[in-house]
Amino acid sequence: MAEIARNKFVRAGDWRTLESGWNATYSCRFQNPTGAQVKIRYGVGWLGWDSQKKTLDGTNKLVNVTRASVANSRVQVKVLRDTEVSYTYITTGE
Repeated sequence: MAEIARNKFVRAGDWRTLESGWNATYSCRFQNPTGAQVKIRYGVGWLGWDSQKKTLDGTNKLVNVTRASVANSRVQVKVLRDTEVSYTYITTGE
């Protein structure tokens, strides 16, 4: 299992994709920015569904992408204002 620190600049507005994959398992651990929302989106377009929607509050929040990503999966974030989002990408080794 490897942990990789990542930073991405995210513009305020709708949901923004940070990570995506097909048939993959991995996790992302977030802490800040406070008030930002994080979720996993599985599937394609309106045929998709959301999972693990969380609001960041300064404590570690972990979201896990599972084998349901055989369709497609995206880790998405929605921020209140343009900001840098820092998170840790964790491989599961499967």
